[in-house]
Amino acid sequence: MKNNFNMCPMCGSKKIECRENRKWICPDCGFDLYCNVAAAVGVIFSDNQNYILFEIRAKEPRKGFLALPGGFVDFDESAENAAIRECKEEIGAEISSVDFVCTYPNTYVYKNIEYKTCDMFFSAMLPEAFDSVDAFIGSLSAQKSEVSGFVAKRIETEEDIENLPLAFESAKKTLKTWLLKNQLGKK
Repeated sequence: MKNNFNMCPMCGSKKIECRENRKWICPDCGFDLYCNVAAAVGVIFSDNQNYILFEIRAKEPRKGFLALPGGFVDFDESAENAAIRECKEEIGAEISSVDFVCTYPNTYVYKNIEYKTCDMFFSAMLPEAFDSVDAFIGSLSAQKSEVSGFVAKRIETEEDIENLPLAFESAKKTLKTWLLKNQLGKK
């Protein structure tokens, strides 16, 4: 998919040129627009039985598919703070810290515009009052515009991950990384 703009937003020239689908230049007024990578975060909540919390997406892209709680990083915000904020906004969970897991590139298509993202994933402890993801789900409140529900899925093999209807490829790769780290940590 190529992001197309038909005119310069500064002078209205129809001569705007796209280069490498990430930079637009207007030869008439000299305007440059860069489409740099957007930063996004996701959080893995898991329990001792390897159940992981997933949201059911309430909107496009990939409405109805599973995703990890998360979203885009705001201006002047660290990735860690974005992960904590997104958990509060999307699922109503108050957490105080997250631990880095990995990063993967992703493509996020929204309203026919393709955004390239760098998705940064973290893990977070379940709040002390909960010993399982299922119990934790009962305490959550979905941000209705983003999340239509919650589900816990057990992840013990790569096949378990492959069989999930995940919204984004970066989450699939992250869960494989998480699984490997989790298995190594138990040896």
